[in-house]
Amino acid sequence: MLKKPHGYDGLLIVIEGTDGSGKSTQVNMLSQYVKDKCFGVTVSEWKTSRLISGVINEAKEKNMLNTTTYSLLYAADYADRLENEIIPALKAGFVVLMDRYVFTAYVRDSVRGHDINWVKNLYGYAPKPDLVFYLNVPPQDLIKRLIAKNGALDYFESGRDIGLSTDIYNSFEIYQKRSLEEYKKLIEEYNFIELDGTKPIDEIHEEIKKSVSKLLEEKTI
Repeated sequence: MLKKPHGYDGLLIVIEGTDGSGKSTQVNMLSQYVKDKCFGVTVSEWKTSRLISGVINEAKEKNMLNTTTYSLLYAADYADRLENEIIPALKAGFVVLMDRYVFTAYVRDSVRGHDINWVKNLYGYAPKPDLVFYLNVPPQDLIKRLIAKNGALDYFESGRDIGLSTDIYNSFEIYQKRSLEEYKKLIEEYNFIELDGTKPIDEIHEEIKKSVSKLLEEKTI
């Protein structure tokens, strides 16, 4: 019997990385793969709580977020999804795929000046994942991807809210480099499976499938 780090019947699988790293694409591909294997799947994305996400978006639009409010609102969003989506699915034996997890908060809040232990305590109730994949993509590649996709860089993903630089491109590079440094600290501590996010999409998917397929086989034993 597969021993779960979170104690539930289901599986909790996380794909982490910064905006533009290809997380959502890989989550969608993995979701289809797991469904094809005849397992129930639930996908939960960062900042999608029906209760809290609208509040966060409105506060961002009005530039009302200081660093602590930023942290607490995202923690509330996660708590709502955990209670209403993630834990019920895990209890039902589903494979829960996370498009970002609490590690995103560890990184973002640390870069914004919060003590990492404060942030970890804020999410101290979070279930431990069965697998965490981290897509590593250099800042310059991220810039190209995000501009190609959105036509511009996001204000918060560029760290403009914390005054890193008046130039959005320079601010983005500083913010993302600091984020990558924080992710490096988490890789060993939480046993991330680090993947080269610059590889072709299908190659990354195949690497993810190898690890996930082993878990699915153990789940059926």
